[in-house]
Amino acid sequence: MFDRYQAGEQAVLVHIDFSDEHEREDLRELEMLVESAGVNVQGVVRGSRKAPHPKYFVGGGKAEEIAQAVKLYDANIIIFNHALSPAQERNLEQLCECRVLARTGLILDIFAQRARTHEGKLQVELAQLRHLSTRLVRGWTHLERQKGGIGMRGPGETQLETDRRLVRGRIDHILRRLEKVSKQREQGRRFRRRAEVPTISLVGYTNAGKSTLFNRVTEAGVYAADQLFATLDPTLRKIDVADVGPTILADTVGFIRHLPHDLVAAFKATLQETQEADLLLHVYDGADDRFADNIDQVNLVLDEIDAGEVPVLMICNKIDLLEGAEPRIDRDENGVPWRVWVSAQQDLGIDLLFDALQERLGKTMVEYTLRIPPAQGKLRGMLYQRHVVQEEHYTEQGESELSIRMPQNDWRALVKRDCPQAEDYIISE
Repeated sequence: MFDRYQAGEQAVLVHIDFSDEHEREDLRELEMLVESAGVNVQGVVRGSRKAPHPKYFVGGGKAEEIAQAVKLYDANIIIFNHALSPAQERNLEQLCECRVLARTGLILDIFAQRARTHEGKLQVELAQLRHLSTRLVRGWTHLERQKGGIGMRGPGETQLETDRRLVRGRIDHILRRLEKVSKQREQGRRFRRRAEVPTISLVGYTNAGKSTLFNRVTEAGVYAADQLFATLDPTLRKIDVADVGPTILADTVGFIRHLPHDLVAAFKATLQETQEADLLLHVYDGADDRFADNIDQVNLVLDEIDAGEVPVLMICNKIDLLEGAEPRIDRDENGVPWRVWVSAQQDLGIDLLFDALQERLGKTMVEYTLRIPPAQGKLRGMLYQRHVVQEEHYTEQGESELSIRMPQNDWRALVKRDCPQAEDYIISE
């Protein structure tokens, strides 16, 4: 379908520093992305500009320098640490006679390599097709050819129009399949809401250690590695938090600065777990000197997916790499935990994390002593079934005296639905 230069593994990287802080990218992050994609870096071309050049993104002289670097290093792909327009990509490819890949395309390629589940593959393909659809227009000259000549002219469909139609059809097909996935997830969320099961969503910059923390807390065995976007596919596991009960913990895709909008749109079904969570665990790498900027980038994405108002508990991870750092809980002026210092890799501070979750999600608890007559064995059985009995002994009359501790809402539900006379058996609070 596409007549383009074949992608290879020998790359020249291009990094331009702009005076506008918002447009700046991180060269070290690009090198990590390239490494994650399995590409060998042969050389780096750097430069600085006030604004992108409309034809080559870089100036004409810098474009010639890039072309010379391609020949010098015998490279077969150029990777820009920036977003390029389709025209800029085409112009650079014609000049350098080499495949040109922008930052967005590189991220999409990594996502395509890492997706494992059916849903993840659908989401990545959707993002790729949306990105590709903007690059069909005049991107390949052979797509514009039509048969000509006497008796051959007339209405017809160019190859370019055919490809556009095929891409649109495939996008519509994937959207319908993802809609089914979204409905299935919504059913699960409705069930959890009815059962009053809280949901915690892990968010954070890519490679902050979310999956390692997820494995440490849940023993889920999710793939985790020291690389960007090590895991894409969403994973849900149940954990037990004291005074809260069963809780769902969701591991989500990592964020990155200037995350492509096609990816945000494609992963809408997955990110909805974040939107509707009761609490976000915002994990950041405390040993990364860019952690403050990474936190800001994650917050920008959270705002973009309408999750900016969800309560957040900050998790400073990798404290084993910080000199003098110890596991602890930081509290605000009201004594509420707002940050926990942990090392998921070294299993440090995980108990403090559970303590913080208990405080942030904990329900109002009630403690009663009940004297239940023998005829009310059903009530006694329900209390044991809910695992709320702390102590029990019998009176001389054969009555059961139970010391119970349970969430106030659960007690009210039990009195309202199952045993209205339960409050009559309270002898002390």
